[in-house]
Amino acid sequence: MRSRPKIFHGWKIVGAGAAIQALQAALFLHGFGNYAVILEQQFGWSKTQLSVGYSFTRFESALLGPLQGWALDRFGTRRIMQLGIVTLSIGFVLFSRMQSFTSFFVALVVIAIGSSLSGFLSVTTAAVKWFRRKRARALSLATMGFAIGGMTAPGVVFVLERLGWRETALLSAGIVLVIGLPLTFLFGGTPEERGEHVDGVDPSEVPDDSFEAEGLTSVDFTAKQAMATRAFWMISLGHASALFVVGAVVAHLSLYLTREQGFSLQEASFVGGTLPLFQLTGMLIGGYLGDRMNKRILASVAMLGHMTGLLMLTYAANRWMIWAFAPVHGISWGVRGPLMQALRADYFGSGSFGSIMGFSSLIVMLGTAGGPLIAGFLADATGDYRLGFTILALIAGAGLTFFVFATPPAPAPAPASPAGSDPVGVSSPG
Repeated sequence: MRSRPKIFHGWKIVGAGAAIQALQAALFLHGFGNYAVILEQQFGWSKTQLSVGYSFTRFESALLGPLQGWALDRFGTRRIMQLGIVTLSIGFVLFSRMQSFTSFFVALVVIAIGSSLSGFLSVTTAAVKWFRRKRARALSLATMGFAIGGMTAPGVVFVLERLGWRETALLSAGIVLVIGLPLTFLFGGTPEERGEHVDGVDPSEVPDDSFEAEGLTSVDFTAKQAMATRAFWMISLGHASALFVVGAVVAHLSLYLTREQGFSLQEASFVGGTLPLFQLTGMLIGGYLGDRMNKRILASVAMLGHMTGLLMLTYAANRWMIWAFAPVHGISWGVRGPLMQALRADYFGSGSFGSIMGFSSLIVMLGTAGGPLIAGFLADATGDYRLGFTILALIAGAGLTFFVFATPPAPAPAPASPAGSDPVGVSSPG
């Protein structure tokens, strides 16, 4: 056996995944809200139209999920991510040249496909194959890219206001290609194929009294087996409940602050930039506690934080309440986010993780797409965001019950078919 390298390759994958997700967060996920303010002014589009455009990208990503999950398990993460990076770059070029709502919509679809193939699901699928006991820490570090990218919001606004939105989008296309594509070469393979151990630690060196996560399995479920459990549905519905708030805040925070709270776009960007700073703090907390405590309890507490934070923002009587919203919502987001994937991997294993996550995305999209749509539609219908934000906050608060019932499933039965014979149950390494 080869000697263990100084730097465990799993951490290199985590670092590369964080960098790619930081690019996506800075240039599109968090950047969209700032583009929305400018596009509303230039084209006169309503909040509902802008919400439809953004929400459709979430629907599209979710609908792509099962196929992408199967492809990741079948062909590996490297090829899928490389295809995604190129597609994402093309999407930004199309966005920079759009002239109508139709071309805006088409550009967003291409961007969504590219960001899905090269982003969250692919990075997570790769990471869970390399970590078991350190899974919460690894996934927290990988998703820190979203928070780090969001912290660049003031810089993105600065470029938008100096260069213009078309030039900024075109510049984004080049950045994605030049930085993102080389990073994809770190992905692919398993610890065994590289002569390493899961977590970078020889199993014989793991202390007998080390903490073992609730429901941690050594037998991989197929996607079909996972979907037959209550845990699959409870985790998915809980995840969706949280993303009603997350999606609405990402899409509408800048519009809300500039239209209803009297902020300039640059001032609003500082609030938006502070939010991921606290999200980053939450990820550090969640990554540490997630490998030492019950993940379901941590997720339930975070759901209360999502509800409380959005209500503070909605009923803010002065600016300190707006600034207080950032740590409450941001830390809750950071703690809860990576635990969703860690819970799934603990319960169902890593063999068919891509497929399992892909099918789960069909449920999770209810939150990512529904949150922005509800907020935008009710803001247009009532004249402000109060009713929409209140409804979404209550949905998140009620959603904690899903995590209470997301108890570990019974052990998986013996595999029903050889790997590769059933797309739903494929378990080849990615």
